[in-house]
Amino acid sequence: MVSMFETACNAAIFRRVPPDNLKNLIKQSSLRRMDRGASVYLQGEAAHSLFVVVEGWIKTYRMTPCGNEAVVGVFTKSDTFGEEAALGEGRFLSGAEAVSSAKVVQIDARLLTNAMSDNLELCQSMLSGALENNRCLVQHVEQLKSHTGGQRIADFLLSLCDGRSGNCTVVLPYDKVLIAAWLGMKPESLSRAFRRLKDYGVTIKKDRAVIESVERLLNYADEDPAQAWSARQ
Repeated sequence: MVSMFETACNAAIFRRVPPDNLKNLIKQSSLRRMDRGASVYLQGEAAHSLFVVVEGWIKTYRMTPCGNEAVVGVFTKSDTFGEEAALGEGRFLSGAEAVSSAKVVQIDARLLTNAMSDNLELCQSMLSGALENNRCLVQHVEQLKSHTGGQRIADFLLSLCDGRSGNCTVVLPYDKVLIAAWLGMKPESLSRAFRRLKDYGVTIKKDRAVIESVERLLNYADEDPAQAWSARQ
């Protein structure tokens, strides 16, 4: 079984931290187990902890003034969330909830800020990791703005594949309602887009997607969106 320390080592924000320093930080942290639907923290709550996902999936979300939920991020093994805790007296900008049974490392904000004050390498690693996470978010927003619904799903499925060639069967990691929300689509639009992907060798069987050719799906995901829209006509 992969340890809390090994999982944290693979987190972007800790990759540049000397192992001994990271071990000391993780030793003073706790492992939190959660059932699906359990709240990790609420939007606006004092930013008390930074979290590293060990197992399962976590979503972060914001509630709009009219009561709708907007999914901000979806995280799995070695991903971090709750970085507001590194800023001291801040509050969580979003809520966080387990969307499957999950385990997360919970690092107390005071412990983290004290460690950062004494360790320049930790500060630099946190900044580097935060920039990497920001690049991923920018890429996701770009996909939402420039790709068709089918291409967004293709990108999502490809992110679950182990390789970049051959055939592949992936398990959808969480329910289709959340997949639709993360991809900026309505559930009914997601279903239609899944059906369109049959033309590109993708078959959905309950919670699994069978991909006949990863290369073919890659070509579709990367093609000019105007051509992808034309193919629907």
